[in-house]
Amino acid sequence: MSSQPTSRKRATRPRRQASETLHLDDKDRVRALAGPGDRFLILIEEELDVRLSAPGAGQIVIGGDSAGARDEAKRVLKRLYASLEHGLTCDEAAVRAALRTRDDEDSGAEDDGVIRVPRGSSLIARTEGQRTYVRALKNEKAYDLIFGVGPAGTGKTLLAVAYGASLLVQRRVEKLIITRPAVEAGEKLGFLPGDLTEKVDPYLLPVWDALADTLGRSQLEKMREDGRIEVAPIAFMRGRTLNRAFIVVDEAQNTSRAQMQMVLTRLGEGSRMAVTGDPSQCDLHPRDPSGLPHALSILARTKGVATITFDRNDVVRHDLVARIVAAYEEDAAKSPRESS
Repeated sequence: MSSQPTSRKRATRPRRQASETLHLDDKDRVRALAGPGDRFLILIEEELDVRLSAPGAGQIVIGGDSAGARDEAKRVLKRLYASLEHGLTCDEAAVRAALRTRDDEDSGAEDDGVIRVPRGSSLIARTEGQRTYVRALKNEKAYDLIFGVGPAGTGKTLLAVAYGASLLVQRRVEKLIITRPAVEAGEKLGFLPGDLTEKVDPYLLPVWDALADTLGRSQLEKMREDGRIEVAPIAFMRGRTLNRAFIVVDEAQNTSRAQMQMVLTRLGEGSRMAVTGDPSQCDLHPRDPSGLPHALSILARTKGVATITFDRNDVVRHDLVARIVAAYEEDAAKSPRESS
């Protein structure tokens, strides 16, 4: 009796994903780009559905079924590698910012978004909003007053301070002046212990930190000693004319209308000014209207004034900060009854 033939399934090999190799010159930068335990590569993999490996010798292998995803991964990797070439560090915030930046945002000259500080640190714009902001800061022919407005963590102050520092080091201005409300509501310093410096320095510490990050401690101290860098409360600007200087007005949402008018009219010959603030974090009493939204409104069509508005997509501090900003925005959008 003949037996029925048995059907056998052909053993199938796992389908190989298409891959391509990105060749980069500096293997040390490739290691920095990959991150500890390849965690930056893993983050890109999860976002773009690709497979990445760095076998060494300045190479990154990009695998994936989608040619578009592979191209996007290549763009992100090249952008991060370029930022390392400018002396920046690669971190999770930089990776997420590179992932958010679309191809059409990279079409402009890369140098548009770079602030180079001789003998200091270079900074590169990580988001579309930051790139627009840096372009406005650099456009000396068009703008003498630049407003940078938006939530925390978007780099408003750091980029303005870095740009001012770069002008100072290159001796394109004689002074860098940074001012902010020392005490959020009223600047009442008298009750604090110590001399004037001890009274105001705690409120100006974020500014000194930004300067130290940009210039380095030794260069900062030298410029502070010879008077080329000045950091002071807004109240101390009254009555002055600031010539051949770059001025940064920080935390501008905490200025009164009178203070804002006073500081904006300090601009003298050869000077430019950047004003930064977050209208959602105003610490003034409700009966004391902030000078920032008022200035934005009345100067909206004034020649020589640029306003750059950041949003939560421009947050580069920590990924959680962007989610916190989003949560507060959503809560603010609710009716008073819902949010109570």
